[in-house]
Amino acid sequence: MTTRFIRGRLLSFHRAPQTIDDPAAYCYIEDGALLVQEGRIAAIGEAAEITPPLGAEIVDHRPHLILPGLIDAHIHYPQAQVIASYGAQLMDWLNNYTFPEEQKFADPAHAARIAELFLTELLRHGTTTAVVYGPSYKVALDAFFAAANARNMRMLAGKSMMDRNAPPDLCDTAQSSYDDCKALIASWHGVGRAGYVITPRFAITSTAAQLDAAGTLLAEHPDCWAQTHIAENHSEIALTAELFPNAPDYLGVYERHGLLGRRTLLGHCIHLVERERKVMAETGTVAVFCPTSNLFLGSGLFDADGLAAQGVRQGLATDVGGGDSYSMLRTANEAYKIMQLQNQTLNPFDAFYRMTRGNAEILGLEAEIGDLAVGSAADLVVLDSAATPSMALRKETVETLAEELFLLQILGDDRAVAAVYVAGEAAKAA
Repeated sequence: MTTRFIRGRLLSFHRAPQTIDDPAAYCYIEDGALLVQEGRIAAIGEAAEITPPLGAEIVDHRPHLILPGLIDAHIHYPQAQVIASYGAQLMDWLNNYTFPEEQKFADPAHAARIAELFLTELLRHGTTTAVVYGPSYKVALDAFFAAANARNMRMLAGKSMMDRNAPPDLCDTAQSSYDDCKALIASWHGVGRAGYVITPRFAITSTAAQLDAAGTLLAEHPDCWAQTHIAENHSEIALTAELFPNAPDYLGVYERHGLLGRRTLLGHCIHLVERERKVMAETGTVAVFCPTSNLFLGSGLFDADGLAAQGVRQGLATDVGGGDSYSMLRTANEAYKIMQLQNQTLNPFDAFYRMTRGNAEILGLEAEIGDLAVGSAADLVVLDSAATPSMALRKETVETLAEELFLLQILGDDRAVAAVYVAGEAAKAA
């Protein structure tokens, strides 16, 4: 790997900012430099105080901002061609668009093609790590992990376990899904930078036997993660109650099958009842905020401040293809608006914390990604806050770092991503 001396304005976080004026939460170096060796950050500091070794490649990104690579906590790789599908809420959207599309992934060639295009889109938008839902076919996950490992990307993914209420060609069984996941874990978990996520799609598409299998997998592989969906849509909640009449509530379905805990990510969490919030806080289970998807599908408004006040850990995610953009910047834009509608606010420092270290923390990976610290993987994003004419015009009046970050949060998208590095290697043309 090439040794690089990367110069620019550096920003990373130590913890969640409590207010818009909380400088102890982050480190900002106006003229900073990173020395990158063997794919990791070997030194960080003022540019004048770091001497690049002989033969190092010098890369100067000034006046741009350099942050840890962005992290997406919930996204669907087989929905790359479902994004921007018109006119439905959740259940109709799944049946009319998503399930037919996902059946194509039984073809390994199709799965491999979409995996490459999907990963390219993530990098184009500055995302270097994602927590990914695959389709129900093992071959598609093999294709995805192979593509991610070839790019040396830190990807966490799992095949969707689903044995009912879906087209027969998409359905597995409790036993076959267990067997497929065991094989995928053996082949990919901890290989290169890959991690496996046990992924029952949601309660509606899994029998109790399959949820038991998922819980068994998590108990057998406690270093894996788990993910599923919950409380996104009122009709979804009602159908779940019909299918699991003995459960105290939606969360109780997953609770009874051993699927809660600090390594479990639950997408949406919009319509949780009080007991569900309490149990999530007690177990450390993560609520993943998917603002663009929640708006696009008309699902509802995520109560970020209310959940935080009750101690519920949170992630932030695009949820492509229910979400309508791969951009974590646009995701933060929509998160800000959803919170505004509830007399809450998402200050720009908190937004960038959530996209970087915050999402790393919910995964337990803050020592590996999400930070510009010595020893961390050199997954980086370089952001240009004057990337478009409207951004450049607004930037003429920007006087503080907070204002610049908010400009990126509200007007930024893939055009603001000037460069991306994956394990120290350039992954998007500067």
